[in-house]
Amino acid sequence: MKAVWNGKVLAESDQTIIIENNHYFPPDSINEEFFNKTSHQTVCPWKGTASYYSLEVDGKENQNAAWYYPNPKDAASEIKDHVAFWKGVEVSE
Repeated sequence: MKAVWNGKVLAESDQTIIIENNHYFPPDSINEEFFNKTSHQTVCPWKGTASYYSLEVDGKENQNAAWYYPNPKDAASEIKDHVAFWKGVEVSE
């Protein structure tokens, strides 16, 4: 699987975990140069508190377009630190 935005591969892995129709990419599969941590957080009742990254590619920014669970609840422990995408990021094979 690949996550692409603004013509760049943000993440690539054959080991994604699919939860609620989202592919969660392992932390070692992301191209960190495009990711900036933000202070934005949301709470999922069963996964826990999500933290977010903004993406920056060739001078364009996509705010809070990737999320991860640094300390997920037990039910979601398998996706600890895995990254998922939205806001126009194309995830495909």
